[in-house]
Amino acid sequence: MSTILLKNGLVLDGSGEKPFKGSILIENDSVAGIFKGNGTLPPAEKSIEAHGMAISPGFIDMHSHADFVLPAQNHAEVLKPLVEQGITTIVGGNCGISPAPIVPEAIEQVETLATIAIARPFAYTWTGFDDFFKHMEDSPLLVNMAELAGHATLRYSFSKAGRAELSEEERKRCMDEAAKALDEGACGLSFGLGYDPGMYASLDELKAFCRVAADRNKPVTMHMKAFSKISPCYPLVSFSAHNVRALKEAIEIAEETGVRLQISHFIFVGRHSWSTADTCIELVEKARGRGVDIMVDAFPFLCGNTTIMAPFPYWFLAGIPDCFKSLTARTRLKLELEIGFRLVGFTYKDFQIMEVGIDGLEHLNGLRITDVAKEWNCSPFKAMVDLAEKSRGATLMLFHTYSGEPGNEKPIEKVLSLDYCLFETDAVIKAAGFPNPAAIGTFPKILGDFSGKRKLFDLQSAIHRMTHASAQRFGIADRGILKRGKRADIVVFDPNTISDSPGAGKLPSGRPKGIEHVFINGQHVVEKGCMVEGRLAGKVIRC
Repeated sequence: MSTILLKNGLVLDGSGEKPFKGSILIENDSVAGIFKGNGTLPPAEKSIEAHGMAISPGFIDMHSHADFVLPAQNHAEVLKPLVEQGITTIVGGNCGISPAPIVPEAIEQVETLATIAIARPFAYTWTGFDDFFKHMEDSPLLVNMAELAGHATLRYSFSKAGRAELSEEERKRCMDEAAKALDEGACGLSFGLGYDPGMYASLDELKAFCRVAADRNKPVTMHMKAFSKISPCYPLVSFSAHNVRALKEAIEIAEETGVRLQISHFIFVGRHSWSTADTCIELVEKARGRGVDIMVDAFPFLCGNTTIMAPFPYWFLAGIPDCFKSLTARTRLKLELEIGFRLVGFTYKDFQIMEVGIDGLEHLNGLRITDVAKEWNCSPFKAMVDLAEKSRGATLMLFHTYSGEPGNEKPIEKVLSLDYCLFETDAVIKAAGFPNPAAIGTFPKILGDFSGKRKLFDLQSAIHRMTHASAQRFGIADRGILKRGKRADIVVFDPNTISDSPGAGKLPSGRPKGIEHVFINGQHVVEKGCMVEGRLAGKVIRC
């Protein structure tokens, strides 16, 4: 029997109640005791003095794409930043893309969607969720993993519809497989309605999927069709901003089906979309007032990861590679991008290279498109399109002006202040390149900046939302709260110094400050802020 005593810390148990001075006893993989005040403490094989430190449940990244990294060997080298910022559990399968359930014929399509999330190749030795979970249970894992079943993966695996409407037979098969995935332990369903094939799914189809989840009292997460005033998913001429329209559709789906709805990365993309924040928050508030079970989530940074061709219209994408060589196609593309950027509020300077994906050009990682244009002595448009062509669309980007920019962060502050907003990374994590700051410092930034400095919410509220509230949302019963008998996923941090370590220009973010110790299932995986090599203590969570 292994015992560890965390002594004399400020205990934030994840419930949202006021913290108290106390100690926590870990026995094997569970919390064996919680001791308030300065009373007599039990003996333990190892004691850690936590005076001046906070002790909380491990942080839950409730919108992760690390599930496409975890099946690969040596994944800990890539996912190291997660545990070093206090993350002990991830919820994967987001944005409609999950590694299961899958059939061999669908692997190429699913991997095309998941390209930016895959750090290293791995073999699909499973079909259904049960097989996937058994495979992962037999594999050493850095973090705990719960998993959603992705709408796109289901559609690609069990229909031949492509962008067309599902036939009655295909719909029944997809619904049956969705139900099977949920019954085998998936914690919910996810939709990626800004991507192929989700953007082509009818409201009727989406409602049918949602009813399957609602029947099992499991949530759905939804990457909506639009997060900006103008998007490729709706006609340019519209009576309302596209992101407002997308949110109304999402609420309609939840209200009609009774499903528990989680709006993924509740962001406002581009400067001209920020003004819609109040309207969207009001729509959510009114829906909640009518009894609709709807929550949102967000990351605390003003940028997000995507591919270089994310702004390209579909006619151009459908014509690749010929369109890259066509002067007519390039001229049309330039005009449409200029109009689109002007309507949304983007400039080429807002686009930063994470991983260039082209041998010999790694020095471009971290540069803005405008910097590349200067180096190549060409227009920013030409630099962007040439990068897309040379990398075959694999260049990974950070798009800035998500819910604000330095000097104007009101939209992001409004969203993060909502007591029904959970916290996420939504970060693509690669072995090389310029990292998304969310992959390294999401939870320390929430605690140190938005709670500590800006005082948008108190510390116990922040901890509650990143632990117990997230666990409850996805039916994770044995984690997210410090209570006797619960799994010992624990973070010890300095509430006075915890913060992210922001980068500047081409200099990436660094290891966060203030995270002292992290335990996963009772094992000490981070000591003095650094991951302990070779200590893989994560478990599969079936919900």
